[in-house]
Order: sequence, then structure tokens, then C-alpha cells
Amino acid sequence: MPEAYGNGLRRQTDNKFLNMYEIDAVRRDGTHFPYYFATRREEGGLMYQTGRLQADGVVIYSVLRDDPSRLVVVRQFRYPVNAYIYELPAGLIDGGETPWEAALREMKEETGLRFVPFQGYSQDHLRPRIQNQGMSDECDVTVFGYGEGKVSVEANESSEDIQVLLADRNEVRRILREELVSIRGAYLMTAFLHSDPSDPFAFLKE
Repeated sequence: MPEAYGNGLRRQTDNKFLNMYEIDAVRRDGTHFPYYFATRREEGGLMYQTGRLQADGVVIYSVLRDDPSRLVVVRQFRYPVNAYIYELPAGLIDGGETPWEAALREMKEETGLRFVPFQGYSQDHLRPRIQNQGMSDECDVTVFGYGEGKVSVEANESSEDIQVLLADRNEVRRILREELVSIRGAYLMTAFLHSDPSDPFAFLKE
């Protein structure tokens, strides 16, 4: 059976952090149509061009070190939806950084907390996952660990509007039931609801 494929690529914008490309997309019946997607990657390094799976960003699943029954959650204004979204701390991986290094930096910048990685799980969990395959080639890694210290948003950038919550199970249930939540945040919050505070990362060992 014939398969769909991309027949070429053309850049549409020239922005600093995010650009739009047009694919000459070919349907299974051989007809062509324009397909558009956004990317943070540099020309020549797009997944469309290389097929390479690489981590562009990191998502941070962090329970409190002194109270693992609480999850670090952020409520952040997101311009594309013109609303506040509940999610977990996250950010882009800078050039030369490992996911762990990016997590330490982003956690401090977004929440004021220090991130202490949990190392006792399979490295398979550090394989990048495609974030929004219908609109972007962005791939993210989820890291797991503890948050410790004092909450602060003083290091937030001027474009960021972030509130930090140290959410217990009841609050997480309420958020999932009533609020706007990112899909990755929702799945990780669900994992938190089924975790055991006495062994908060047991679900990673299964």
C-alpha cells in the first residue's frame, strides 16, 4: 500500500526562537498539499531533515524532599491560549547542557527550589519523546527527583508569569478536575496520585 511522505521543505519565517516551515506533503494517493509546522531547531538540524531524536526540552517531576506527598506544580500564563495553564516545571535545554543540568537551572529559575535528581530508574525513561507531533518536531525528556529549599519566583523572566504550588493529592485532583492542564502535566499528575510517599518513585522501577 502506498505511504504518505514529505517531498521537500521550505522555511516560512525568520524568527529568533521559533520558525515555521512548509512541507510539500504527499498523501497516500499521490496528491500534494502544503503542511505547516513549527520548530525551535536550526536549519539543517530539523528532525524532518536528520531523522535524529534529540531532547530539546526537559519536564521536571519533583516531589518535596521533606514531604513527598506534595508535588511541585506551576500555574503559568501561556500566550497562545491567552490563559493560565497548570503544568510541571519545564524548559528548553541549552546547547551543551544535559537534561539534568537543564532541570537544575530551570527548576531554580521557575520555582526558586533546588532540584535533586533521583537516579534509581532505567535510563529508558530519559529517551526523548515527541511533544506535539501534529504541529512541531520538539522532543522532551522527563526527569524525576526532589525539590528542596524555599519557593521564589524572583528569577522569572519578564515574559513569565508563574505561580508555584506545592500541591497535595487533594489539590492535584482538583486541578485535574477543574483547571486547564497541559497533557504531559496531566499524565504526570496522575502518576503522582498513584504514587506512595514512602517510596515516591516506585512506579519508575516497574
